[in-house]
Parts: sequence; structure tokens; C-alpha cells
Amino acid sequence: MPGQMAQEDVMKSMIWKPDEEHDRQVNAYLDAENHAPYEIIWAIGIVMFCLFTAVVLIGNF
Repeated sequence: MPGQMAQEDVMKSMIWKPDEEHDRQVNAYLDAENHAPYEIIWAIGIVMFCLFTAVVLIGNF
């Protein structure tokens, strides 16, 4: 009906309420997943250095 709002259209409360259990779960997930891939970064750097060195050595002959 026009003029009536469906239940889904009602806005949720914007007041923040702490949820310590959920916060612990989120922090545990972030600690486990959110890290830089240092091994891959080092491997790419070493490969690039070796390729550069090979190109320079081959270019000199």
C-alpha cells in the first residue's frame, strides 16, 4: 500500500554497541590473515636481481 513502509525499509539504529566477542573474532581473523607476503617479495627481488645481472653479463659479450 502506498504510504506504508515495509519492515525492510526501516532504518537500523546507528548507536554503536560494543560486541567484545565479535571484536575478538575479527581481531583473531585479521591477525591470521592480514600480513605482507615477505617471502614472495624477497623471492621476486632476488629473481629480478639475477635477471638484471644475467642481462648485463650477456650484454657485455
